[in-house]
Amino acid sequence: MTTVNPYLTFNGNCEEAFNFYKEVFGSDFQYVGRYKDMPAADRENFPTEGDKKIMHISLPISKETILMGCDSSETFGQAITFGNNISLAINTDSKESADKIFDGLCVGGQIKMPMDETFWGAYFGVVTDKFGIHWTVSADLKAS
Repeated sequence: MTTVNPYLTFNGNCEEAFNFYKEVFGSDFQYVGRYKDMPAADRENFPTEGDKKIMHISLPISKETILMGCDSSETFGQAITFGNNISLAINTDSKESADKIFDGLCVGGQIKMPMDETFWGAYFGVVTDKFGIHWTVSADLKAS
């Protein structure tokens, strides 16, 4: 089954925001990963002063929806401004489904990160479509 979830990007205060959302929605975090948790080879592009910042966090807010987020900044290669800090996260059952959706979204758009296997066990890519909407597309390789 393919799902769509909101993905929020913060400029250093993701943990504070998600602790607030945790109280609002009354649920517990499904996952919390920090930049310091990345494998050494992947950390080369991230400054050590961001080690305690959130690389990825997941908060189920209903049976069907997970609110996700991370910290980013100009230091990480992305300036966060109102409007570009929200994307839609597509999660699929297979690499084939992920590729089909990603390839469709790429038409007239801009690939930010091509589909590839990641250290966290997903097949993952990032694209901004021709309408300026930011998307992440993934398939969980551990479930396949």
